[in-house]
Amino acid sequence: MASEHVTTLSDENFADTISAEGEPVLVDFWAEWCGPCKMIAPILDEIADEQVGSVKIAKLNVDDAPDTARQHEVMSIPTMILFKDGQPVKRIVGAKPKDALMAEISEYI
Repeated sequence: MASEHVTTLSDENFADTISAEGEPVLVDFWAEWCGPCKMIAPILDEIADEQVGSVKIAKLNVDDAPDTARQHEVMSIPTMILFKDGQPVKRIVGAKPKDALMAEISEYI
């Protein structure tokens, strides 16, 4: 089951969400047809539930929001970009286990 702490993004709410004051936002650029995206989804749900107040998890379907994906030069999925104060600070390409993902973002949260 998807976490209630995961935000669904669109072209319309993307800029407001990543630039909101507070914790950094890890955006998962994904698509319905992407196998590795489906593998990482439950891991991101877990992180969202465990890291409330430290990092926000958000998902952007690249098929529904191609302009935003293009603006952030997302060439392959899953790509996760960690935004802090509206600026990208970390880019992670490909599915990773939870501990590897946490190690990548821990310095920012």
